[in-house]
Amino acid sequence: MTRWLYDLRGRDERLRFSPYCWRIKYALAHKGLDYQTRPWCYRDKEALTFSGQGAVPVLVDGETVISDSYEILRYLDRTYPQAPLLGEGPAEARARFFKHYAERALAPAIMRTLIMDLYQAVDPGDRDYFRASREKRFGRSLEEFHSPVQGLAQLDRALEPLRGQLEASDYLDGAAPAAADYLVFGAFLWARCVSNADLVSNADPVHAWVERMLDLHDGLGRRALRVSDLDDAYR
Repeated sequence: MTRWLYDLRGRDERLRFSPYCWRIKYALAHKGLDYQTRPWCYRDKEALTFSGQGAVPVLVDGETVISDSYEILRYLDRTYPQAPLLGEGPAEARARFFKHYAERALAPAIMRTLIMDLYQAVDPGDRDYFRASREKRFGRSLEEFHSPVQGLAQLDRALEPLRGQLEASDYLDGAAPAAADYLVFGAFLWARCVSNADLVSNADPVHAWVERMLDLHDGLGRRALRVSDLDDAYR
């Protein structure tokens, strides 16, 4: 049985930067489960009609179709209980907190920092949709929203809880990584794939954690194609 993960692609089919899809790639690696990806573009909504919604990630596991990154994590734990991701009770509540923290505190700051880099990373055929949808969300043009100085200051403040946890343990989940780490790290890998911006200093405990996460699962994150790799290839 082949598992399929529908995965957002950028201006090169190999450029995959969705933070939500990266959560699932790390979760599948954590479980030791094989899968293949199907590249997807924003404009190709019809390709996901079978899933009942129009965004990735979508995981197809045999006859089962699951969307939403957190629901996919829950499905993986129910179906493949080895190497738990979320845990139960307080453990799952902690993971859910990190989900909201990543989406409501980290992602907006990162978006403010590198929105124009992200725009250039998007598939050219998707850029009109990306611009229109994001400008509607932000209430201003991408150029007006883009502010690395403000974004990095916002991110620095948002990282304080993360620093406190990582000063006490190597991973957000403790001695070994699990769902909390993957839920948060997706945002950092998203930034790494689309931009060369330095989000944290080398002396920051968050930087050391990012390096550990890049090396996990045989360097899954470190092997991810970056926009800078494409730019080097065309020089």
